[in-house]
Amino acid sequence: MARSFEPLVLGRVVGEVLEDFIPSIKMSVVYNSNKQVCNGHEFMPSAVAFKPKVEVNGGDLRSFFTMIMTDPDVPGPSDPYLREHLHWLVTDIPGTTDVSFGKELAAYESPRPNIGIHRFVFVLFKQKRRQCVCSPSSRDHFNTKRFAQENELGLPVAAVYFNAQRETAARRR
Repeated sequence: MARSFEPLVLGRVVGEVLEDFIPSIKMSVVYNSNKQVCNGHEFMPSAVAFKPKVEVNGGDLRSFFTMIMTDPDVPGPSDPYLREHLHWLVTDIPGTTDVSFGKELAAYESPRPNIGIHRFVFVLFKQKRRQCVCSPSSRDHFNTKRFAQENELGLPVAAVYFNAQRETAARRR
């Protein structure tokens, strides 16, 4: 899994969004049943308008996970003064299942970047126990590192990100 981790460092996800960690669980994120999210790949906002299928492949049914989707580049990557924006939060996901079995604390909000190329980061944390994660007070100025610390989630166990930029009429064709 070390090779899958390198793009997270190069894409500045580790450092700006996450602490340095060692991936230990496989997480699969797929849009429209055939568009697999791979680190650094670009998606059109229209291709990610609806929530993806996120599968957790690891642990067991007695393990519970929290999945966060965030945009650290708000309003634009050159001056992300609103960093981060929370797009989705699901807790109590049993291991070896998908997020539909968890508890959605923040409903999926589709990416709509206005300025520049934005990173959209999916992060998976292993919970110490069930029902231990509190809802954040706001989607704006969300901080993944602080949220993990406040909810005693520890370091991530998996992460993946994609890029997206504003879609013009010409790019939709």
